[in-house]
Amino acid sequence: MPASGPQSSNTERPSRALPEDERSGHAPTLELERVEGAIPAIRVAGRWTLQALPDSGDWLEQPAQRLPALGGEGTAVRLVGSPEEMDSAGALVIARLVDGLETEGREVDIDSLPDEQVRLIRLVREKLPPRDRSAPRRDGWLAAIGRGTVGKLVEANAFLAFIGELAVRGGRVLFLPWRVRWREVIAEIEAAGLRALGIVGLLSFLIGMVMAYQGGAALSEYGANVLIVDLVSIITLREMGPLLAAIIVAGRTGSSYTAQLGTMRITEEIDALRAIGISPFDMLILPKVIALVVVMPLLTVFANLLGLLGGAVVAAYRFDIGFTVYMDRVPEVVDLTTLMLGLVKTPVFAVVIALIGCMQGMRVSGSALAVGRATTVSVVQAIFLVIVIDALFSVLFNLMGY
Repeated sequence: MPASGPQSSNTERPSRALPEDERSGHAPTLELERVEGAIPAIRVAGRWTLQALPDSGDWLEQPAQRLPALGGEGTAVRLVGSPEEMDSAGALVIARLVDGLETEGREVDIDSLPDEQVRLIRLVREKLPPRDRSAPRRDGWLAAIGRGTVGKLVEANAFLAFIGELAVRGGRVLFLPWRVRWREVIAEIEAAGLRALGIVGLLSFLIGMVMAYQGGAALSEYGANVLIVDLVSIITLREMGPLLAAIIVAGRTGSSYTAQLGTMRITEEIDALRAIGISPFDMLILPKVIALVVVMPLLTVFANLLGLLGGAVVAAYRFDIGFTVYMDRVPEVVDLTTLMLGLVKTPVFAVVIALIGCMQGMRVSGSALAVGRATTVSVVQAIFLVIVIDALFSVLFNLMGY
C-alpha cells in the first residue's frame, strides 16, 4: 500500500539537485541541503512508486551516488521532506540509501519523513540481507600456505580412498573375471593404445634424435662416436621411453577420462546408473584401469623402438655410425634387465593416471565450466605424480644396485 504525505516546499537552497527534466512530472528527487550550523539534510520529494522510479541502475542500486559528497561535515545526516506517494519499491530505494550512508559510518535520521513512510522504510530494511560492513580480509602468507597444505591433504585423502576402492573391487575381479565388462575394456584399449601409437611414436623418434645430437656433439670431440649408442640405448630403455609414454598418456587419455566422467556427472548419467543398481566404478572406472595397465607396457616398448630408431638415424647421417654397427652394439650395451627396469614402472604409471583422471571426473559438480577446471587439474596432477614416481623408482633401483 502506498504511503502518502502532504506536499511541502523547499525553503532552503540546495547545493545540488537532480536535472530539471528528471524532476518534472513528479519524478522522485533527492536534494542535499546544507545550512550553516545545522545537520546536513537530504530532501526527499516526488512520487516514490514503482511506476515513477527511473530505470537507471545506479539510481535503483546505489542511490547515494545521486548526491554530492558529504565531506567531513560530521557523521550525522537526516532525511526530510514529504514525498507525494511511496510504495515498497520506493521504500526499497530509500532503505538502500540509508544503508549506504550507514556503511560510510554516518548516523541517518529518517523520523522527519511522514510516519507511514517511516514505518514502511523500516519494514523494508528489516527484510534486506545484512550488509557485511567489514573490509575484506586478506590472508597472510602463512594462512595461504596452510590453506594450500590442507587442500593438498584433502586431494591425497581422496586419491587414497580411490585406491582403496580399486583394491576392494579389483580384488573381487581376480576371482570373478567373468564379471569384468570386457567389451568396454577392449574399447578403452583401442582408444588409449591403438589411437595413441602415432603421437607416441613420433615424439619418441624425435626425442631419440635429440639425444643423439646432443650427446654426439660432446662425444665426437673425443673420438668416442660409438658411445652414442650406449647413451641413447640406456637412457631410452630405462627412462625416456617409459616416462615419455606415460606423459603422453596422462595428457591425452587421462584428460579424456576426466572430461567424459565429468560430463556424465553434469548430465546426471552417473546418478541414473546408481538409480538402476549399476555401480559406476565397475562400469566406468575399472575397465579404464585394466585397459591402461595392458596398454602402457606395449606403448613403452613401441616408444623404446622408435627412440632407438631416431638415435640410429642421427648416428648414421651425422656421426658416421652405420645402422649395422648401431644395431650390433645395442645388445652389447643393454640386456633384458635394462628393458625390464623400464617396463616394471609402467603398470604403476597406468594405475596412477587412470585413477587421477577418473577421480577428478567423478568429483565434478556445478556447471560445464567445472569440467574444464577438473581436466586441467587431472593432467597436472598425473604428470607430476608420474615424474615423482619415476624419480622414486630411480632411487630404489640405485639402492638395489641396478
